[in-house]
Amino acid sequence: MSEIHDPQTLRPADTSVSIAPSLQDNHIVSTSSKVAVATAHDVPVLMYHHVNPHRGMINSSPENFERQIAALARAGYTSLSAAEFAAFLRGAPAPKKSVLITFDDGYLDNWLYAHPVLARYNMRAVLFTVTGWVGDGAPRAHAGQTTALAETYAHKVGRGIIESGDTDRVMARWSELEAMQAAGTFEIHSHTHTHTRWDYVCRHSTAEKIERLSSDLELSRDLLRSKLGINSGHLCWPQGYFDSDYLDVARKNNFTHLYTTAAYGQNKVGTDPEHIYRFAISNMNGLRLLNRVRLARGAVVGPAYNAYKLWKRKIRGKDNAH
Repeated sequence: MSEIHDPQTLRPADTSVSIAPSLQDNHIVSTSSKVAVATAHDVPVLMYHHVNPHRGMINSSPENFERQIAALARAGYTSLSAAEFAAFLRGAPAPKKSVLITFDDGYLDNWLYAHPVLARYNMRAVLFTVTGWVGDGAPRAHAGQTTALAETYAHKVGRGIIESGDTDRVMARWSELEAMQAAGTFEIHSHTHTHTRWDYVCRHSTAEKIERLSSDLELSRDLLRSKLGINSGHLCWPQGYFDSDYLDVARKNNFTHLYTTAAYGQNKVGTDPEHIYRFAISNMNGLRLLNRVRLARGAVVGPAYNAYKLWKRKIRGKDNAH
C-alpha cells in the first residue's frame, strides 16, 4: 500500500529527491520494492488535464485532486510507472490495486498544484507533453513554496493564449518538467510536437498527412531525448484520434504504446498496447473516484459497465471507431 505522508512544505531543493522511477540507459525503469501477492486483473488508466481553481469539464480543483490522490493512497492503490504498466500488459504481475495516472498536454498547473500533491502521497503520474509548447526559464514556485503562485487559466482561455504564441504563461517549462522527473512525481512522454490533427489539415493529401505527422513525432522524440534524456516509446494521440496511417507512422518512429481517449474498455494482460483505454477524471471527490476505479477494474462488473455505456453511446449517435 502506498504510504501516506503528512502534508509538508516542499522547498526547491526537495524536488530533486526521487520518490518513484529512476532513469537508466535513457529508459524509465521501476525502483519499486512492492511485491504483488495477487496480480491485477485490469489496470485502469486515469486521464487528467488541469489541476487549478477554475471550473471546466477537464479540470480538477487542487482540493479535489488532493482528495482523489489521498483516497487512492488510503485505499491501497499503487500508481504504476509507464514501464511497469507496459510490463503488466506483457504478462508481468502488478499489485492487485494498480492504476496508471496520466496527464495530457503539460500545463503549468500540473507543476504548481499536482506535483506537490503527488509528492506528499508518494504517488507518480505520466505526463504527455506537447514539446513545441514548452519553453525555457527557471522553475516557478509551486504550491507549498509560496502563496504568490503564477496565474492559471480555464482551458479555453489557456488554449487561446497558446494560439497567440504566449505559451510560457500556460505551459510547464523544461526546467519544471526536469524537476518533476527528478522528484519522481511525473515521468514525461510524448503528446506530439504541435498537437495538430494532420488528418484535418492535410485532408486532401494522404502523403502530406503522413509526412507532417512523421516530422511532428520525430521533433517530439528528439526534444525529449535532448532536453530530458528520455527515449520514450509511449505516445498519446491529440484528441484521441488515430487511423491506420497514424499507426504506421508511430511504429516507424519506434512508439510502441499508444494512448487513446476511449474510456470503455479494460487494460488487461494481452491488451493491444497500440490501443490503451483511458477515462477522464472530472472535478469529483475521492469517494466518487474510488467508485469509478472499482467499476473500471472489476472482472465482471467492468465489462458489463463498459458494454452498457457503449450501447448508450450508440443509440445516442455518439459511437466512434476509437
